[in-house]
Amino acid sequence: MNGFVSLDTASPVPPFEQIRSRVAELIVSGTLAGGQRLPTVRQLAGDLRVAPGTVARAYKELETAGLLVTRRGAGTRVAPRWPTSASERPDLLAHVVGGAVGRARALGFSDAEIAGCVERELERPTRCG
Repeated sequence: MNGFVSLDTASPVPPFEQIRSRVAELIVSGTLAGGQRLPTVRQLAGDLRVAPGTVARAYKELETAGLLVTRRGAGTRVAPRWPTSASERPDLLAHVVGGAVGRARALGFSDAEIAGCVERELERPTRCG
């Protein structure tokens, strides 16, 4: 699993947010499956050359969002199920879109630019399924 997350050191987006958003993307896309074990905080921090607290913060936010589960002795794993019910879907969508909007704002894009881009993307034919 080495190399599944990388950091853009030139990005104004904080490292913990880059880690959080990339792992979330991998889970939502199905690249990381339910129950799959993630690297330990120390291992990923060493691989990315960041402080363990940076990775721990990203993992904690993903756990709060219901995407990861951490258990002593079992490590950090992708949550075995994530939004399967209609009531959970809005929270997942808000999490995904919120992360993208936050990254775009951190890169200096205005809300109008972001909204315009989202509108254009919604008009494009879907590339999956």
